[in-house]
Amino acid sequence: MPKLAAARMRRSAMAVVMAASLMDLVDLTMVNVALPNIRTDIGVPSGTLPWITGGYALAFAVVLAPGTWLGGIHGRRRVFLVGMGAFTVASAMGGLAPGPETLVAARVAQGAAAALMVPQVPFIIDAVFPAGGQGKAVALFGAVIGLGSVAGPVFGAALLESDLFGLGWRSVLLVNLPIGLAGLVLGRLCIAERRDRLTSASNWPGTAVAATGLLMILYPLSRGPGTGWSPWGLLSIAGGSGMLAAFVCHERARGGRRGGPLVVTSLFTIRSYAVGVGIEFLYGTLGGIYFLAWCFHMQAGLGWSPLRAALCMLFFGAAVAVFAGLSRDTLFPRYGRKVLQAGALTQLTGALVYGWQTQHYGTDIQPWQILPVLVLLGGGMGLTVAPLSTVLLADVSHERLRSAAALGNTTYQLGTALGMILLPVAFPGLLDTGHPVSVAFSHTLRWLACLLATAFLLTFALPRHPRRHPSEVSRAPGVAAGGTSSAV
Repeated sequence: MPKLAAARMRRSAMAVVMAASLMDLVDLTMVNVALPNIRTDIGVPSGTLPWITGGYALAFAVVLAPGTWLGGIHGRRRVFLVGMGAFTVASAMGGLAPGPETLVAARVAQGAAAALMVPQVPFIIDAVFPAGGQGKAVALFGAVIGLGSVAGPVFGAALLESDLFGLGWRSVLLVNLPIGLAGLVLGRLCIAERRDRLTSASNWPGTAVAATGLLMILYPLSRGPGTGWSPWGLLSIAGGSGMLAAFVCHERARGGRRGGPLVVTSLFTIRSYAVGVGIEFLYGTLGGIYFLAWCFHMQAGLGWSPLRAALCMLFFGAAVAVFAGLSRDTLFPRYGRKVLQAGALTQLTGALVYGWQTQHYGTDIQPWQILPVLVLLGGGMGLTVAPLSTVLLADVSHERLRSAAALGNTTYQLGTALGMILLPVAFPGLLDTGHPVSVAFSHTLRWLACLLATAFLLTFALPRHPRRHPSEVSRAPGVAAGGTSSAV
């Protein structure tokens, strides 16, 4: 193949994998912005509302590991395109949903489909680009994904404000259709197939046990306040906890067999990894709670338009991006865990100040009063989450890096799902329309402060300085493009 044609094929393949990753990343943030509109348009009950976003995150977390080994067994391109096709179909189902039940089912399907697409991306980049060009491709991929995470809410708000073809919030999901269809055609033409010789054997029993246990715990948690923590809910939580314990035993027993476990339990004997995963889980949880409650506070509580709310979120995201780059490249290699501690304390200060402002000003609070707090919250998050991949992998052996990074990603996603599903507990204004939204959001900020204080205390159990430089982690196979998902 001539060099010019080969370069064109590589660029097209890169465009496809970036479009797929952006669909996954941007879709969640766009739906967050649209959630108040969705609730009023189709009458979503309070107990069902968190599952529109939490169901996506939960399905993504559960299917992520199976999606990785399915790609190795059946071909990276094939599973990637199946995931993209399923994501496109699920987007159409969600965009045309007549009621909340169909929408939740569509969102769960989207999350599962995204978990088939996303883990194939680093392998496709490795296969498509020659060894000398992989670093540039990964850097470009990271820059585009970072931009998408910041711009996603604004794009979703712009769709809502424009009311494209009179579709309202449905356009946020239906916009995936042309992108997905174009990606399917180009992906089939431009992406070469690849299989792994040493891929783990399938572990469907472990996946089914873990998924069932998580569902038995999370479903009652999302409905607990509305049902008064009924006996069936408590029994379900106990049963789900038992199933997760059985899953851990199953994974330990599978460790020495062909294919290996879904979760490498021996990783948790490494202190820096176990503590780092705990911090990942906390940050996923507080992010899941905060961003949804924040959207409702700005739109339902303050009466702001989706675009005005999204511009505030853009300011927050910009603060995260700036401080994340400063933390990962400059501060963390020099000061170690002190940077994470400073980040947690900065966020804690922001949460406490924001809580005071919410109580003091109520619905009269102005954007200029919120912006300094957003710098504290976003800057603190950037300082903390950016080095977490280095913290997680600092003491992990080289052959376990990919498994450890994938487990960290899954843990973060599970925390996000838990946070979203706990929204009715942390944000009681969703349950009582007569409850002042500003008071409910202040209650949410107290939850946030407690989680941040816990994260701050956990950082003292980390090593003072990393044994690996961040650049060593980013060069590890499959970690750079598919490592821990500590994004906003």
